Amino acid sequence: MRNYLIKDKKITGFAWCEEVLAGVAKKVPYNAEQISKERGGYYEKKLIPFAPNVVRDGNLITGQNPFSARITAEAVIEALSSK
Repeated sequence: MRNYLIKDKKITGFAWCEEVLAGVAKKVPYNAEQISKERGGYYEKKLIPFAPNVVRDGNLITGQNPFSARITAEAVIEALSSK
């Protein structure tokens, strides 16, 4: 059995509903939300699609979508500044 980096970690990423709304679901070869859950991650998303969202679990910092870029970068800067 494999152990993945995301196992038992809180994470986020582009939600499947966002892929559908963006019109790219048929072009994306995988569902990141589903795979994250299958590999033991605790996937979190905002209820409103494309709302900015960042999730931090220790040193693992993830952003949900392109609108999350700024707050994700700020979380990384904060994490690096606290070291």
